[in-house]
Amino acid sequence: MKIIIVNGPNLNLLGKREPEVYGKTTFEEYFATLQFKFKDLQLEYYQSNIEGEIINKLHDCGFEGYQGIVLNAGAYTHTSIGIGDAIKGITTPVVEVHISNTFGREEFRHTSYISPVAKGVILGFGLKSYDLAIQSFLNKG
Repeated sequence: MKIIIVNGPNLNLLGKREPEVYGKTTFEEYFATLQFKFKDLQLEYYQSNIEGEIINKLHDCGFEGYQGIVLNAGAYTHTSIGIGDAIKGITTPVVEVHISNTFGREEFRHTSYISPVAKGVILGFGLKSYDLAIQSFLNKG
């Protein structure tokens, strides 16, 4: 099974940015943990701060070869109709992920253009949210 994690803006700063919200672990460190935990899967990781690059990656992975996309679009979650439309246009299922509980934060973070077109949404479990999203592709029920 082949799954890609796509991270959006500022997630390259994990471990440095707001550690009280996002923790002190970099995503690269955590990705190594995921690869070890899910060693029977082919896991890939992509990060971009640029909306169009995220849309292009969704298009590239969205039709064949991948059984799942784990997407943390960061702040684009709340602003990007384009990313929502890209998900609507592809066939590979997408699980929306957030490290923090977006509903416990600022009001503008309560809106998602991704949730209505995603297979599911996992938020508020820290980096473990990624584990749960990957696990959701393994459970057929």
